[in-house]
Amino acid sequence: MAQQTRQAAEKQSEQERQQLYTDAYFEKGHWGLKVWQTVVAILGWICVIVPIVVTVLSFWSAYDPRVPHIWTYQEGIFEIKFIGVLLLFAFVVVSLFAVGMTIIQNRKRDRVVEQWPTFNPINQQKRESELDRFMTDRFGDQKFRENVRHYQVKPEQNLDTDQIHDLYAKHDLNDLDE
Repeated sequence: MAQQTRQAAEKQSEQERQQLYTDAYFEKGHWGLKVWQTVVAILGWICVIVPIVVTVLSFWSAYDPRVPHIWTYQEGIFEIKFIGVLLLFAFVVVSLFAVGMTIIQNRKRDRVVEQWPTFNPINQQKRESELDRFMTDRFGDQKFRENVRHYQVKPEQNLDTDQIHDLYAKHDLNDLDE
């Protein structure tokens, strides 16, 4: 019975931790907020799309007379070409960097990470629950710890240097020793 109660409390606590934010836009009601935020979002997208369309049409019209001319300044066409070359160069540099870093990380992973397992996920969950139980015994329940503004730690509550490590060793949860 006590274990079922504890499991139910842990499940509820986990659900509370997962719901850390709310957004009135997606809740029922709040029509004024929904209309206002939708209008602002649409205006924002218009401010992004219109200059892009004008620039693309103007550049295109310099090479195709069938496209309507919005502006035809030679300096503007030259600047668009120059920016295109700069962006192409930046894309090539970033691509080379990304591919190089991917190769380096894959080699490092092959050498280091695959030699030793980083952690056992089952033990990780056990460590989390054991650590939570330890902290609850030492400093009070989780809701209190997360909501208190000022807390004076008593000298006997201070953690020893290897206390968490010893706690894991006591419950045989230390993956580093395997």
